[in-house]
Formats: sequence, C-alpha cells, structure tokens
Amino acid sequence: MPLRLHAPVILPCDPECGVLRDAVLDIAEDGRITHVGPAADAPEHRGPSRRLTGILMPGLVNAHAHSPMTLLRGLGGDLPLMRWLTEVIWPTEAKLTPDDVYAGMVLGSLEMLKAGVTTSAEMYFHGEELVRAVLDTGARLVLAPAIIDAPGWDWAEQLANTSNWIDNDGLRFGPGERIEIGYGPHSAYTLSPDALGQVGAAARERGALVQIHVAESLPEDVAQREKYGTVPALLDQVGLFGGRVLAAHAVHLSDDDIQTLKRYGVGVAHCPGSNMKLASGIARLADLRAAGVAVGVGTDGPASNDDLDLWEDVRLAGLLARVSTMDSTVVGAADLLLMATRGGAAALSRTDIGVLEPGAWADLVHVGVDDPAFAGGLDIADEHLLSNLVWAAGSRTVSDVWVAGEQVVAGTVPTGVDEHGALAKARGAAGRLV
Repeated sequence: MPLRLHAPVILPCDPECGVLRDAVLDIAEDGRITHVGPAADAPEHRGPSRRLTGILMPGLVNAHAHSPMTLLRGLGGDLPLMRWLTEVIWPTEAKLTPDDVYAGMVLGSLEMLKAGVTTSAEMYFHGEELVRAVLDTGARLVLAPAIIDAPGWDWAEQLANTSNWIDNDGLRFGPGERIEIGYGPHSAYTLSPDALGQVGAAARERGALVQIHVAESLPEDVAQREKYGTVPALLDQVGLFGGRVLAAHAVHLSDDDIQTLKRYGVGVAHCPGSNMKLASGIARLADLRAAGVAVGVGTDGPASNDDLDLWEDVRLAGLLARVSTMDSTVVGAADLLLMATRGGAAALSRTDIGVLEPGAWADLVHVGVDDPAFAGGLDIADEHLLSNLVWAAGSRTVSDVWVAGEQVVAGTVPTGVDEHGALAKARGAAGRLV
C-alpha cells in the first residue's frame, strides 16, 4: 500500500541541498516517490503512515566497487597497485567459484546497506551471482561484467555475453528495476585499442553504461601514455567515449583530459580511500567539479580500501580536496553530501536515484540523531546540521533503509538475508582461498 513517512528533517538532495523541516515523503505502490515537502502542505494521504525521529535522506550511491572482494580483504595490503594486482589479487581471483562470488557479494551488499548505501556500481566476474546476491539482500546494482584480455579470459566472448544479456533481459530489470547491466572493460592496459572501440560501440548501440578504470596510477599505463599521450586521449581516439561512460579513479589527468571528459559527458568515480592506500595519487576533485564533470564517490574494492563505508570516503574526499588546494572552502558539507547522492547518480547517468523527488525510486535512509554527532539536536541552523551529518555522523547513525519502497534494513538489522549466516558462508569461502 502507499506509505507516508513523516520526519523532523528531510534532505531531498536537490541542487541547492535544501533542508525541509517537519516534512513528509509519500511512496506509491510501485516503490516510487509521489510527493515530498513540508507536512503543512502535504496532500491527503490514504494508507499507512510512519513517524520517524531523525533525518530522512536519499540512499548513498557507491559509484565504483568490486564488492565480492570482501573475501580477499587484507591480502597484499602493503603492496603498490600493480604488484598487488599481479602478485596477489589476480592469482587469488582465478580460484573464485560462482558460489564464492555470491557469498562475497552478499556480505558486501549487507555491509553497504547497513551504512546507508542503496546503490553500488560494480565491476566483477560471474555477474549472474552478483545479481542473485543483490536480489536477495534487496539492494540496487549497476553491474558491469568484467571484460579483460588476460590468460584464461576471452574478452570477445565476455563482450558478446554482456551484449546478449542486455538484448535478452533489457538494461534494467528485477523488482523496482533493481538491476542495471552495462559493460566493464577493465582498463586501457588490459585491453587492446580495437577491443576498447568495440566495447564502446556495443554500449552506445544499447544505451548502456561503460565502467572503466582510467589513469588510476602512473605505473599502469606507461605504454599507452607513450603512444597516445594520456589515457583519456587514447579512449577518445579509439571510440570508447560518446555514450554513457564512468571513469573510475581518474587520478592522473591533464587539463585537456578534464575537458575531454566534460565534452563527452563522462562521469568520474572518485575513490580517495583506495587511492591513498595504494599510493596512486590524489585526484583533481576541485578542477573536475569546476569544469562541470559529474563526480561521485566510490569505495573501490574492499580489498584495497579496506571497507565499503562510503561515509568514510566522502570525508576523505573533502579532506584531500582541502589539503591539496590549501583551501578549506573548496568543498563544503553540502557539496560532499550531494557528491555521495545525486552526484553519484549523475556520474552513472541516472536521474531516478540519489534524490528525493516525485518519480524517483524511494531509496531512502533514516539517520538516527540520538548520537554524539548531533549534540545540538536538530534545532540548529541548516548549515550546522549538514556539517554534523557529513563530518561527524557516518554509518553508525544509519537506522533504517528502504530500496524501491521496500524496507531492507530495520533498526540496523538487514531484513532480507541472515547476516550471521552470510558471514559464516563468506568465512568458509575466504578460508579456502587464502
């Protein structure tokens, strides 16, 4: 039945990052929002209503992750990126079974939901198992099945399989259109220019999103940079750009690269925690935002971060932007909150998530305020409230979560999957792998 939620504060995450006081949000039977606004101006409501005690806001959007890597957490944690990949991660991933990937994704999905992350953009193998896991937990998934040219992998077959999947099931499917399928070419250094061009053409033909690692660290693209100058220049020349594209990391960019991303409408997934841990560098967040590039925040994989707590990465994004520019005003709390919600959606070329407005999916987070982060309560200035939420609160304050109007976390407890059973299954898989 249609549901009304009544909260002391609702953050719709509109472009101005407005704060609604004593407000209501209505959810239709199909899981979409029909109304949001002050309670005094609300239309007549027939159906159940629930009064909340804290802040109601959109679910966070994790713009880049490899969540099944929960099973690989902690492996090679003191190595630089390329050694970490080639010596530890890829050899271990070669042992993964479909059941392993399912177990890892369930665990990662639960971790994110409990932190208020309702959507994650994932690049990984055994895509059917990621879909099965997310349908079980109730989260939302933007999946890019990995395409990579490496021993044991056939990139052309992977490309064809993804195209066939989209052609058979459509771009989006599942309850509340929880699943979106796109393309996951790993990077410019793991695929030939011809392969990258074919991926771009297939994606544009279907209106699908391409997720690709771009200029993450200096050691990874040496040959490509020598020939093309920069990775974005390569991707432009071979025809990957022109449709919906998400560039993950995008750390080492020139001024021309940033303009190229802007010209093609390429979104960026900024992954500050992973970039710091692997010593990949500091992305030019302020310059990307100033150029008008859509920027979201990503955790990257839980083996390189090493968690899926997007609130932490949001704070790191702000801190790095400030210290790298020596400007404490370059990004504020409102900017960071929008990057984690509507900004992440925009980076994924989506308008139906990351915001609370009529027509969007009711992907919601209820933040409890019975916490030291809100020592001043809710009756403080809007700017002060947003500052406490972004800089002080975090995942520990997340109480309830809905996806497409369905409650998937109630009082910090997941409703779709037994958390203890999921952890036990993941531990069994991880123990065999390591």
